[in-house]
Amino acid sequence: MFRSSFKGRIILPAIIVQIVLTVALTTYMSVKFSSYSDSLINEKVDANIQSLKFYIDSCKALSKAAATATARHPLAIEAVESQDRERILQIFKEKRDLYKVTFFTITDNKGIVLARTHDPDNYGDSVLKQQNIQNALVGEVSTYFEEGTVSRISARTGAPVYNTDGTLVGVISAGIRFDTNESVDRLKELFHADVTTFFGDTRICTTLHRNGERVVGAKLDSEIARIVLEEKKEFSGDIDVLGKTYKAFYMPLLNSQDEAFAALSVGNPTVELQAKSRTLLWNIFIISVAGLIAAIVILHGIITSISEPIVRLSKEMDRMEDGSLSIVVDARGNDEVGRAGMALQRVANTVHKLIDSINATISEHEKGNLDYTFDASVFRGDYRLLAERIAKLSSMGVRDKLTELPNRRSFDNRLDLEWNRAKREKTPLSILMIDVDKFKSYNDTYGHQQGDLVLQTVAQTIPLPIKRPVDFAARWGGEEFAVLLPNTDTVGAMHVAEMIRKAVENTDIPSIDDGAAKRVTISVGVSTQVPASEESIASLISQADEALYKAKDAGRNRVCRYEEE
Repeated sequence: MFRSSFKGRIILPAIIVQIVLTVALTTYMSVKFSSYSDSLINEKVDANIQSLKFYIDSCKALSKAAATATARHPLAIEAVESQDRERILQIFKEKRDLYKVTFFTITDNKGIVLARTHDPDNYGDSVLKQQNIQNALVGEVSTYFEEGTVSRISARTGAPVYNTDGTLVGVISAGIRFDTNESVDRLKELFHADVTTFFGDTRICTTLHRNGERVVGAKLDSEIARIVLEEKKEFSGDIDVLGKTYKAFYMPLLNSQDEAFAALSVGNPTVELQAKSRTLLWNIFIISVAGLIAAIVILHGIITSISEPIVRLSKEMDRMEDGSLSIVVDARGNDEVGRAGMALQRVANTVHKLIDSINATISEHEKGNLDYTFDASVFRGDYRLLAERIAKLSSMGVRDKLTELPNRRSFDNRLDLEWNRAKREKTPLSILMIDVDKFKSYNDTYGHQQGDLVLQTVAQTIPLPIKRPVDFAARWGGEEFAVLLPNTDTVGAMHVAEMIRKAVENTDIPSIDDGAAKRVTISVGVSTQVPASEESIASLISQADEALYKAKDAGRNRVCRYEEE
């Protein structure tokens, strides 16, 4: 017995630890697979948000390091002081790669451009409008997102350049651009997400493509623009981009005046994120199983007999957790794993049977067979208790509690079914709308308990003249009832309605004495249609209601049919 048990196959404490950990990991990841998908999507978006913020902070730090370091470099100082443009370009193109910035702009001590590494032929203009230049000319090092002459959006740091005498001879502005296709492509490679840069509310560069072309020039959604550009707040949520739903994050870029002059967005298509999360989970699962297999090989197959059934069982549990109950557990042996597999199979079969029973009951109720229910006695224990309660609830959900007739919901389902049948077969469909005459006055005179008794009596009487199984009587609401007569023309419907009216009249339920008959009566409105594509169920009901009001106006206790004027 011991040799066939779970513990009997574990020969060393180390093996016990390894097997338990591996099985726990694979089983847990399989069972929790579906719930992890959404969390991984959110984690991916959160990671992109944090990565984007970190990247922006890193860009500012890099630009600051580049500007301050080169401003102290003797060769750079000498070139700026001598205003040797060729020498400046030579030095700073090398420094650009060294400090991982995308450009340097070098000015004299009046803010006039001596050289631009990103546009060598463009120099001699003033850049005093840039705050980082202004601050550097008064001896301050500052970093901002700013719009420049060549680069519309970049993180820039301005640093003053002093010669050996301490005299200000110029400014070095180092920057990293965010307004080029290369910049967003680099971010996409880093974040594995689509990236877009907006200048104002206009998309100026993006990794989004349509028909092989980048989609630029489009406007930012007005509501997102209000939040990001006007309120200067971050926005995160689901948006529609080029017909795809993206989990996206928008971040305002503030200039030196604390104005949101630009914005960055990063996002992933939801479908792709879900696929990646599933791939990640399955990779974890496969790695875990591979680790277990490797351990089995190393331990000369000692644990083979226990690992394989656990893997099979975990896969079936994964399918069951995902909603599939049509599982087949290959449970071999009489050890703990085998018994667990058989137990899981029995649970799946029981739940599957319960669901089939519930679905069959719902289907029959929708067809109007309201007496149908399933046999709860075939289940055991808590399953039987659950089945009994579900059967009771299903019955309560289709019948009116007071009258025990089918309720309005059941009637609507049956009406929809018969309407479609009549439309297909081009047969007449009739409906009777029935109202208890002067019921409010009756309630006021005799009280609600006696009024309930009247409704119960009427409800018991209405079905009596109805002979066909396909005919359907229900409580419409309040003191109103409805009868559905499939494949019945107006003459037949009027005949049935009159029989119902007489049957109620003959019950001799005492009524209020106001000069009318001293018994409770009903009024009936009859409508008949052969459903066509231009007609609707609502028109059939409204016509029956109109006929009912006609019967009321004519003195009650009568049957009237709908007639077009």
